[in-house]
Amino acid sequence: MRSILLLATCTLTAFASAPVAAQDWRQFRGPDGNGCAVAKNLPDRWGGFDTPAWQTEIPGSGWSSPIVVAGRIWLTSSQQTALDDKGREKKLTANPVLTPDFQTHASATLLAIEIDAGTGKILRTLSLLTADDPQPIHALNTYASPTSVSDGERLYCHFGSLGTVCVEMKSGEILWKQVLPVEDITGPGGSPVLWKDKLIFACDGADQQFVIALNKLTGKEIWRTNRPPIEADDDKLRRAFSTPLVIIHERQDQLIVPGAQWVCSYEPATGKEIWRASFGAGHAVVPRPVFKDGLVYICTGFMKPEMWAIKVDGQGDVTDSHVAWTYEKQVPEISSPLVSGSEVYFVSSKGVATCLDAKMGELVWQHRLGGNFAASPLLADGKLYFTSQEGITTVLKPGRAYEEIARNQLFGQTLASLAIAGDSLLIRTQSQLSCVRNAQP
Repeated sequence: MRSILLLATCTLTAFASAPVAAQDWRQFRGPDGNGCAVAKNLPDRWGGFDTPAWQTEIPGSGWSSPIVVAGRIWLTSSQQTALDDKGREKKLTANPVLTPDFQTHASATLLAIEIDAGTGKILRTLSLLTADDPQPIHALNTYASPTSVSDGERLYCHFGSLGTVCVEMKSGEILWKQVLPVEDITGPGGSPVLWKDKLIFACDGADQQFVIALNKLTGKEIWRTNRPPIEADDDKLRRAFSTPLVIIHERQDQLIVPGAQWVCSYEPATGKEIWRASFGAGHAVVPRPVFKDGLVYICTGFMKPEMWAIKVDGQGDVTDSHVAWTYEKQVPEISSPLVSGSEVYFVSSKGVATCLDAKMGELVWQHRLGGNFAASPLLADGKLYFTSQEGITTVLKPGRAYEEIARNQLFGQTLASLAIAGDSLLIRTQSQLSCVRNAQP
């Protein structure tokens, strides 16, 4: 579920993997996982007479964001078999946490779809997993919401508790599968990250909470680290859905992973905890952290949506010693923040965009965009993109004054974050993937 200036002003997070071509977009939120990218000639106006370069119908449903490797787009999707009314009623009444708007299914088949970035033609559809009697999911969620990641040769598709699959991209061969079930209740959310020979992701369910590293070649477990103790009377308050971020600070690699009530830093090689900070009652954390100049910026999730800036040079419990600042107004529960230059940008679930001073946490500007938001912002080519669930992308000029460039409509709901393929933007709506680019002279 689930974002521009030039390289000199973008936040660069160390992401250790194979060399990345300039046009590649290999993970959630781009080359460095932070929503900043180096790109030129990106469009700022589309819709109406400026139709997309192409639109492709995508089978099934999914909110995973597209990734781009060597001119090929990959995204995941899920095709479900419905339950009859009797089966649905039985499943909903079996768990008092579930509300009538939850989706219930008899089975779900998880797909990886390869698309030509130039034409939008679907090249391959790979069936990766079939789950019988999958857990119910939230009305807005899908079984294919986590975004895939690639090292350029292999594609890693993550479906939360339903499983993780490694695919050899050239042949389409499934190399390994791994299933690590936890009670996520509302369905999958967080995406995996690659670091050297490891595929790392969080498993923060109602029943158990841990971060795990798998060997990217074999799928075998390398390390597993349990989360800190969580003070919660209700098990659903123990869940989280964030995507890890790997940073380098003072020549030390750190794996930053928010969870319920805590954000933790780990050694990505061993899983050993470096530091932790408690933000209290926040849970179901979705936003991915961002990092710049020794500060990591996190959102604390539902119930207590705040933004925290934390110094990353601590050891142990740093709650009382390393929190640089906190901010409490119009902080997102789902969309991730973006940091560039001396500013932090984010948009609340109810459509209020905010710019803060990155060092001090002071308000620079705030503006109501309207609509509802789950997608994370994108920054590239001197343009800042915010895309609402209603399919409206507001394009701003980044800086210390609110300056709107354009508003653009694509029909169809969207919760997926934008991706870049060369000079084009990729926008996933409920049933389509659209490519928008400037008209060629």
